[in-house]
Amino acid sequence: MRAAGSLFVPLTLLLCVVLFQWEVIQRTLNGSQFYTFSVCNVGEREQDNWLRTTFIQRRPSASRVFVELQFIVRDCNSFDGASLTCKETFNLFTSESDADVGTTFRKGQFKKVATIAPDEITSKNELRINTETKVVENLSRKGFYLAFQDIGACIALLSVRVYYKTCPATVKSLASFPETVAGGENQALREVSGVCVENAISEELPRIYCTVDGEWVVPVGQCQCKPGYEEVEDECQECKAGSFKAEASGDKCTPCPANTQELDSGAVVCPCMDGFYRAPNDPPTGPCSGLPSAPRDLVATTSAGKLLLTWSPPEDTGGRTDITYSIECQRCEGMVCQSCGEKIRYEPAGVGLTDTKVSVSELDAHLNYTFTVEAHSGVTVLTSQAVPPANRPPSTSALTTSLLYTGEYPPKITAMRVMERSSTSLSLFWDVKPRVHPRPIRYELTYRKKDDNLDVTTYTVLILEKNSVQIKDLVPGTAYLFRVQALSSDGSPGGSSMEEQFETSEHLTQNNTAVIFGVAAGGAAMLFIVIVVLFLKRNSHTRQGPEDTYFSKQLKPLKTYVDPHTYEDPNTAVLKFATEIHPSHITKQKVIGAGEFGEVYRGILKVPGRKEVAVAIKTLKPGYTEKQRQDFLSEASIMGQFSHQNIIRLEGVVTKFKHAMIVTEYMENGALDRYLRDHDGEFASFQLVGMLRGIAAGMKYLSDMSYVHRDLAARNILVNNTLECKVSDFGLSRVLEDDPEGTYTTSGGKIPIRWTAPEAIAYRKFTSASDVWSFGIVMWEVMAFGERPYWDMSNHEVMKAINEAFRLPAPMDCPSAVYQLMLQCWLQDRSKRPRFGDIVSLLDKLLRSPDSLKTIADFDPRISIRLPSTSGSDGSPFRSVSEWLESIKMSQYSENFACAGVVTMDQVLQMKNEDIKNIGVRLPGHLKRIAYSILGLKDQTSTLSVFAV
Repeated sequence: MRAAGSLFVPLTLLLCVVLFQWEVIQRTLNGSQFYTFSVCNVGEREQDNWLRTTFIQRRPSASRVFVELQFIVRDCNSFDGASLTCKETFNLFTSESDADVGTTFRKGQFKKVATIAPDEITSKNELRINTETKVVENLSRKGFYLAFQDIGACIALLSVRVYYKTCPATVKSLASFPETVAGGENQALREVSGVCVENAISEELPRIYCTVDGEWVVPVGQCQCKPGYEEVEDECQECKAGSFKAEASGDKCTPCPANTQELDSGAVVCPCMDGFYRAPNDPPTGPCSGLPSAPRDLVATTSAGKLLLTWSPPEDTGGRTDITYSIECQRCEGMVCQSCGEKIRYEPAGVGLTDTKVSVSELDAHLNYTFTVEAHSGVTVLTSQAVPPANRPPSTSALTTSLLYTGEYPPKITAMRVMERSSTSLSLFWDVKPRVHPRPIRYELTYRKKDDNLDVTTYTVLILEKNSVQIKDLVPGTAYLFRVQALSSDGSPGGSSMEEQFETSEHLTQNNTAVIFGVAAGGAAMLFIVIVVLFLKRNSHTRQGPEDTYFSKQLKPLKTYVDPHTYEDPNTAVLKFATEIHPSHITKQKVIGAGEFGEVYRGILKVPGRKEVAVAIKTLKPGYTEKQRQDFLSEASIMGQFSHQNIIRLEGVVTKFKHAMIVTEYMENGALDRYLRDHDGEFASFQLVGMLRGIAAGMKYLSDMSYVHRDLAARNILVNNTLECKVSDFGLSRVLEDDPEGTYTTSGGKIPIRWTAPEAIAYRKFTSASDVWSFGIVMWEVMAFGERPYWDMSNHEVMKAINEAFRLPAPMDCPSAVYQLMLQCWLQDRSKRPRFGDIVSLLDKLLRSPDSLKTIADFDPRISIRLPSTSGSDGSPFRSVSEWLESIKMSQYSENFACAGVVTMDQVLQMKNEDIKNIGVRLPGHLKRIAYSILGLKDQTSTLSVFAV
C-alpha cells in the first residue's frame, strides 16, 4: 500500500511572488467558482512569462517529489491570425535553496524539469482540463521553488499539488516497521530495520525494503512469538489456559497433552499430574505416562528339562509402548527361602524382556520356586527414585506364581572324578544333584582323545544306567576329554557337566606299542582324506552358470554404502560419517540460494592448520522440528561416505550448536542446466562430452558403492570454475540393497517423471539401471544446452509417449555416437542397458578419437527444437518478430532484428545465414537455432523447400 506526504496543495493557496504577464482570474466550472493563474499573449512574439511558487520546505528524507498539475491549454487554431506565434506547451522549472529568498528571482538559478504538453486542447466551445505529473529528483537542500515558464501559449493553471511517496508504517512477520519516505532512482530500494512486536523475538534483525513507489518488498528475518505466546493478527498473545508452547516458533499453542496439569495462560510446558511421569527420553511437550499394571495369566510349564514361563501383557500399559519385563526367582528348602541368584539360567534373559515368555533351566528338583514377573516402562525408574524404599507400596506391576519343581527332568551333573587309572583304562565316577530321583536315570558319556594336531576328531559315545564306568583299550600316556549328560525319559539331554580331562598312565607293553603305531598310521591316512575332501569342496563352490546380464560383471568395492536411516539414532550416523566443524571457523559471505530447509550461503572455511577454502553453507531455518533437523543432516551422513572427484565433497557439519549447518565445497558455476542455458552454443561437442564423462565417472563410483541416486538430472549436477562436473543432491537417494534385482522400492513421494525410467515409474523400483536411464536424459540436456526434456509436454503425455516407444530426438549438432549411447540408455529392457562402467569406457574412447564426434545425428527442427512453427502459444500466427524470438528463447536478439529493419514475419522468412550474421548473431549455437527455426517456418508455410545452413 502506498502513502503520500503532501508538501502543499491547491494553487489558490500559494503566494506567487513573481508574476510576469500572469493574471489571477476567477472562473466558474460546473457551477463552482475557483481561481486560476492564466496567461494568453498568443499574438505577441518573444514571450517569456514566469510564475514562481513560495518557498517549499522539504522533509530531510524526501529527495524525490512529485508535481501534479491541473491546467487548460487553448487550441492555437481557435485564434485568428495568431497561429504562427501561438504555442500549446509550457515549461516546469525548479530551484533549490537552504532559505527563503523572498521576492528575489533569478532565472539562472532555475533548472528545467520538463516541457508540459496537454493531452486535450480546449476549443472555443468546450473546456478540457489536463492532469500531468512530473518527478523532481535528487533534492538535497532544505527547500525548493517551482516555476512555470510560458513562451507564447494560452494557459490557465488550476492547481498544483506537490507530494512525496512513503511506505506506510506496517507490521510484517511480527516485525514493526516505521513509515519510510521512498527513495529516488539512485536508491531504488531503501533498507529499513524493524523491531519485533511485544513478546516476539528474532535471531537476526528484521529488515524490509521500501521501493520508489512506496511499497514494502523482500522482508528479511522473521520474528517469532516467545515460548508461551502465539501469533494472533500481528500480535503475540498468551497461550490460553489449558494450552502451551514450549519454544519460540511460528507454531500455534497446543492443548496440554494427556495426564498433564492445565496451567493458567502463558504456559511454556504442562507438568505431569500426580502419579504420572515423563521418561528421560520423552520430549517435555509430550504426554505423561502412568505405571503399567501387572502382567496377566502367568503360567509355568515343564518341558525337556526346562521350565517355560508365559504370561499376557498388562491390561493397562500406562499409555506407553516401551513395556519390558523382569523375572525374580526365590527358592525354598524347608522353611528357608532365598534368592536364586546366579544358580539358574534364563533364556533369552531375566531382565529387559520384550517378549512375554522366558525359559528357565538349571533348576534343582524337589524344591519350591517362586517366580515374580514385573512389567516396566520408561517411567518405572522415575517412580523408584521418587519414593524411598521404606515408604514404597507393594508393586502393582508384578505378578507372582509358586511351584514345586519335582525334578522329573534329568538332574544336574556336578563333578567327575577318576577312581582307578592304568595305562589302558580309566574308571570314572560323577556326582548327581539332587541325589534323590523318582525314577531311574540314564547317562550319556562322550569322550575323545585330546590331539591338537588333527583336524578330524573321533568321539566315542556310551549310554549308561549308573553314574560310574570303566573305559578300556585306551592309549597309554594319553590325555582324554570326557563329558557326561543325564538323559530324560524320552532320551533328550539334560544338564551337562563341564568337560573334564584325564590321562592314562605311561607304562607300555609291546602290544600297546603296536596299537599306537597302528593308530598313528590310521590318523595320517584320515588326515590325507580330509585334506582332499576340503580341496574338492572348495573348488565346488566356484561360481558357475549364467548370471544377471546387468550385474554379472560388477565387482563389489572394498567399501559399501551404509544407509544412515538404519541407525536407531540418526545423530550417530552423522558423527560417524561427517567431521564436526566449530562455527567460529565458518564465515558467511553471501546468500546464493534457498533450499528445502533454509538458505544457502557462499562462505569461507578456515580451520587452524589448514588453508582457507571457499565453501557452500546450507543452513537450517529457525523453528525447525527434531525430525526436520534429522532429515537435514541425513544428507551429510550420505555425502560423508563418498570420496570421488566427481562427487560433491562434504567438508563437515555443525551439529553441536543451535544452528545446524552442512558445509560442502563451493562450485563457482552453480547448477549445470542453468550454466548451459546461460552459455548456449559456446561449447564444442568435445567439451560437452568431457562434462558427461565426469558425470558418468561419479555415477560409476556410486553404483560400485551399491548406491542408487534416484534423482539424477542436470539441475543436480554442479560445475566449478574448471568446468568439472560433480554429482550432488542426495535428498532422494537410497541404498541399493544387496539382492539379485538390486532394487529399492519407495513407499510414496514424488518421482521426477521426465528423468525416471519406465519401470521405476510403474513399479517404484529403482536400480543402477534406472539411474542409467536418467543419465541418458542428462546427456540430452547437456547436448541441448539445458533444454527442458520433452519440452512443454505434460507428465502424463511423457509417460504415454515413452510407453509407445517414443524417445527424445537428437539435439541440434549432437554427434551420432553420443545419440546412439542415449538410445542405449533408454532401452525398455533394463537388463540390456549399458552399465556406468561401459558408459565411462565408451566416452573415454570418443574423447581419445575426436574425429568420431564429427558425424552428426539426423536432426529435424520441427521436433528437436519443439518450435511452435508458424503459430504462437494460442495457435494463431505469430503477430510479431519479438513473439517468434521469445518462442525459441532468443528474445535477446529482438533489438538486433528491429535495428536491421526486420519487423515482420514475411521479412524473417526471406533471411539467409549471412543476413542473420549481419544483424549481430555470432554464437554458432544461436545462429543455428534461429536458422533452423526459419527452416521450420518455411517448411510449414511452403514458401521455400530448401534452406541451406
